[in-house]
Amino acid sequence: MAEAKPQDGVQIDLISGEQMDGLTSMEKIRNILDGVRDGKIVVLEEGLSPDEESRLIEVTMTEISPDEFNGIEIETYPRSETSDTSFLDRLMGTQSTKKLTVIGPANQIETLHKDENVISALVTRQ
Repeated sequence: MAEAKPQDGVQIDLISGEQMDGLTSMEKIRNILDGVRDGKIVVLEEGLSPDEESRLIEVTMTEISPDEFNGIEIETYPRSETSDTSFLDRLMGTQSTKKLTVIGPANQIETLHKDENVISALVTRQ
């Protein structure tokens, strides 16, 4: 069986929470944006904090250029709060970053459907 060449499809990077744990917020954002700028779809096992997501969008907006980078599409769904947080965390309103996040180039990924259990996206080649 022939090995697929990068231009034959779309590369998806599935990044574990452990890999992201040792990085600063800006290192996480830079790694995500570098991957997306290369045309990859990035899937984060544990997602980003709300502040990190806001910063990712902010940095993305400064890097958009019509000929090179169209921006990102980002979809997140939280895991069940009852299974991932303690009663005290829920009572205090503590938000968990344990959620699946899908990030890709805006011109290659389109969200078709999203609910509490499924993210359906259409991914196209450039």
